[in-house]
Amino acid sequence: MLGRILFAWLKGNKLDSEAKKWRLVADVLNDIAMFMEILAPNFPTCFTLIVCSAGIFKSIVGVAGGATRAALTLHQARRDNMADISAKDGSQETLVNLAGLLVSLILIPLVTDNPLLTFVLFFLFTILHLCANYKAVRSVVMETLNEARLAIVLHQYLRDGRVLGPLEANLKEPVFLEFRRTVPIKLGVRLGELIYTSEDLILAMKNNHKPFLIGVKRGSVCVCLGPDASVCDEIRAVCQAVCLCTVLQPVSPLEGALKQLSMSQSNNHWELVHESHKLMDQIFQPFLKALEVAGWQTSRTLLDWDEWRVEWKKKSS
Repeated sequence: MLGRILFAWLKGNKLDSEAKKWRLVADVLNDIAMFMEILAPNFPTCFTLIVCSAGIFKSIVGVAGGATRAALTLHQARRDNMADISAKDGSQETLVNLAGLLVSLILIPLVTDNPLLTFVLFFLFTILHLCANYKAVRSVVMETLNEARLAIVLHQYLRDGRVLGPLEANLKEPVFLEFRRTVPIKLGVRLGELIYTSEDLILAMKNNHKPFLIGVKRGSVCVCLGPDASVCDEIRAVCQAVCLCTVLQPVSPLEGALKQLSMSQSNNHWELVHESHKLMDQIFQPFLKALEVAGWQTSRTLLDWDEWRVEWKKKSS
């Protein structure tokens, strides 16, 4: 129970924006938990520890699996028919469980008192299960923008001026959790995470006429969002944050506008932020129109914004 609560608190925001990744994570953790339960009787001294650990994994599966199922059901309800989709999804699951029950009636007598056959069949079915779920996740084509899809489309646009459609971008979107070190993007943070002094506030507002503040603090790109920011403003803020991250920690040689932006990098990063405002002024409106033409939804997004909103006023001269 504590595992469910803690996981929902730590990763609840990610389950919408990264539904594909966490759907696959839930499947992997579920298989690991089952493997631990099968293995537990062979280690009587650690039996309680192994079973409790498997229980924690299954609690995470319950949260991640249920939440991502809701997110994917919303994506599939093209006629706002979520109840219909949920009912048919339940029928499909019942049919699969019935087939599994019938197969188990045949297999259980064969594997009883035969540990080798038990583990061989378990590994074969696990591989089949994970491959099927990987294919299923890969087949989902979402037209709403999350951070990963927006970064893929933006980099392609900066490289050759072409905007990838939803199908192409979804095929390139990573569906496994990534552990390589990158510059993190924090969206919708408190003002105190970005602005430490009055000088920081002045620098954050320089060349900035949009309802958000952006800057680089403690190795992260932080964005403070104003209460009157529109969805287009949110997309622009994330595009700018992605550009800053790419310049701060390039994973490949920079090209075009990003190469010019990298020349503005200084020790306190504010000059880089100011130049990124100018870059966005040049490219964002054509990029936004190209997104709409390519079939992306720009009326709503799956960007991972925190709940903080900041109000500020420029002093009249």
